[in-house]
This record gives sequence, C-alpha cells and structure tokens, in this order.
Amino acid sequence: MSVVISVEKISKKFDLHGTQSWKTLRDTLTGFFQRSSKREEKVLWALRDVSFNVYEGEILGIVGHNGAGKSTLLKILSRIIKPTSGVARIRGRIGTLLEVGTGFHQELSGRENIFLNGAILGMKRKEIEKKLDEIIAFAEMENFIDEPVKFYSSGMFMRLAFSVAAHLDAEILLLDEVLAVGDVNFQHKCLDKMKEIMNQGRTILFVSHNMSAVTRLCHRAILLEKGRIVAEGDTREVVKTYLGSDWRTRFDREWENYVQAPQSEVVRLKRMRIINKDRQTSGSIAINEPVGVEITYEVLEDGHILIPNFHFFTQDWYQIFAIQDVAGKWRVTPRQKGTYVTTAWLNGNLFNEGRFFVEVAISSHSPNRVHFRTNEPVSFEIFEIPNNFYTRGDYMGHIPGVLRPLAQWETECCQFRMKSSS
Repeated sequence: MSVVISVEKISKKFDLHGTQSWKTLRDTLTGFFQRSSKREEKVLWALRDVSFNVYEGEILGIVGHNGAGKSTLLKILSRIIKPTSGVARIRGRIGTLLEVGTGFHQELSGRENIFLNGAILGMKRKEIEKKLDEIIAFAEMENFIDEPVKFYSSGMFMRLAFSVAAHLDAEILLLDEVLAVGDVNFQHKCLDKMKEIMNQGRTILFVSHNMSAVTRLCHRAILLEKGRIVAEGDTREVVKTYLGSDWRTRFDREWENYVQAPQSEVVRLKRMRIINKDRQTSGSIAINEPVGVEITYEVLEDGHILIPNFHFFTQDWYQIFAIQDVAGKWRVTPRQKGTYVTTAWLNGNLFNEGRFFVEVAISSHSPNRVHFRTNEPVSFEIFEIPNNFYTRGDYMGHIPGVLRPLAQWETECCQFRMKSSS
C-alpha cells in the first residue's frame, strides 16, 4: 500500500496569557517605562515530535483524552494552522469535518454552503450539482436546506456537514467526533457511510471518544497523550492501553465546570459514579455483591421524556450489554427543570472477575435523539471472594468468559432396572 499521509516530527506551540508575537504601541511604551518588569512567557506544546504514516484505503483511529492534541493534529493536516516545526506531506484531495461549523458560512443557506465547501475542495460546480440531491437526502435536510445555517441546531449542522464531507470527491477524509451529535439512527448511517467510503479505497483519519466505533472501523490506531504518541498499532491493543492508563481507571467523575460537562440544550450531566451495596463510591466490588451505577444530571428545559442509558464494556472494549431506565413514570412523563439522580442496580454473581467500563447516555424517544454520550467512562473491578462456593465451587483455576451468572442447578439420579431373561 502506498503512503498518502506522511507526518514527520510535527510539533505545535501555542503562546498563553497574551504572549503574542506582535506588539501594540501601548505594549512598546509600557515596556520602555517598565524595563525592570520582565513578563514571563508561558507556552503550551499541543504536539511534540509526532511522526506516523497513513496508507491508502486505511481508516486510522486517533484516540486520547481531551487536550491530548488530536484536534490540533487534524487542523495541521487540513492546513487550517501551521506546525511550529516538522512537516506533513499529503497526496490527495482532503475533505474535513472538524468542529461543528468549521468551513461553513453562517449567513449562507445549507445549499449555498454545499457549493462553498465543494469549491474549497477544488470541485467544479457541475461535479457538486451531480451529488447535491444525494447530499441533501442523506442529511435529511430537504425542508431546511434553503434556510441560513445560523438557524440550524447542532444536530442539523452536523448532519449536513458530515454529508457534504462524505459525498464530495475527496480522497482523504479527516473526521473529528462526527458521532458526538445527532440521533442514534443518523450515527448508524454515518458508520455505514464510512464503511462504504473505506470499500471505495478512500482514506479516513477518525478522531473519536467512541471506542466501540473506533474498534469496529479501524484496524490501526494511535494513542496521543500530552501531545506525544504513546502507543501505535492494532486498534484493540491501543484502546486497551488507553483505557488502562491511570487517568482512565476512575470510578467517580464529576463536572464542576458546566461548560465541559456532557450536555445538550435539554440536559446536562453533573456526576457519574460506581457505588456498592451501601451506596458508597467504590471501584472494587466483590463478585457476589450488587453493582450500582449512579448519575446526577440537571434538566435544563421542561417537557422532554428523558431516558438514561448505561453501556457496559470489557477492558478490550467489547460491548457486553446496554440497559435503559424503563421503570416507573419517567418512561412516559416529561421531566421538569431540576436535578435528578438515577441509579441502576445489577445483581451480584453476574460479572466474572476483571475490569469493566460504563458509558452513560441520555436519550429521548419519538423522535429518537441522543442528548449526550460521555466521552470518558467510569470503571469498576470485580474481585473474587474467599471460599466462593456459589459460582466457583472448589475449582481454583481460571474461569473463562465475561459473565459468571449464578444459575439454579437441578440433578436427579434416575435408576433403570433391567430384566434378565433366562
């Protein structure tokens, strides 16, 4: 396979606290009269000596926590910003979908922005016109395509932006959190479209916190931490490293800064934690005791039926199951503004030994919509108890599998008498 992207020792430095390279007249005069006060310069290295290759027809996953440098890397590859040092060589036409709104003109309609994005990619008007109906239909925007995009919701914006990026003829796609906004059905459409693009031999760089999507789509992945590549190779091994790092193995997450919290305009997550049978926060649960997953969230807008969802994964990021809050009146009753606490209890003697991860989402039905899904999971460890005669008996070896449920066993001794003939 030929190399279509070659990144060689890319570094990117950002100046902090107003240490800009230019100076105003006031800055110059202030510096002249205050020679003794030397301003301390502070910098942030978003990327440091990053090198890798991307091959034609490959979907490369890029993972890492917030602030690791993922989006900065894609902006450099899409020529939005320049690296401080290093070089990126790209062979082919690039289409990008970074933050919601990147490359869109707020005053133009959706239809006009399709032509604008195509022109930026270097496509002729006739080429765009051939794909126009397909782009609009995929985005499900027929009724709004001639409205200015400044009136679009974040979900509408993302649907149109993804559809434009996926349908225009770019050999390389750079996608940053394309599954973070929108309803479940459209997320599945995005995944199916990405598989179709891959089968066409096009190349994708896929940045996402959705580990299940990364492991399904990508054969190879890169893990960034503090601007450096710390793991590269088989996707499942990279994801396992990502989830096993110390900052990930947390059983209690709380968002004091509401801006950074997972949210929509309807609901915002405040806290998620693992609790034991005494409702105490705990990351280690005995195999025979119940596991509780508790979330605290704030409803910001009246009149919506909100359904908490908990998704359970192994350490290798295989999804085991997902559960929804279908109990009681909340399934059919719109919630009023306020703070709510929802807890799901799973019986003891369900999980096998090992570490498990939980992602949280809140959705609405009719129409289906995911308001948010957490970027970073909480985790818990299931440990064996001494003299466990319930699911282990007197066997002390390894018991395979993800689950080890407590079953009801019945055994009868059936004796048959045989008649002898003389």
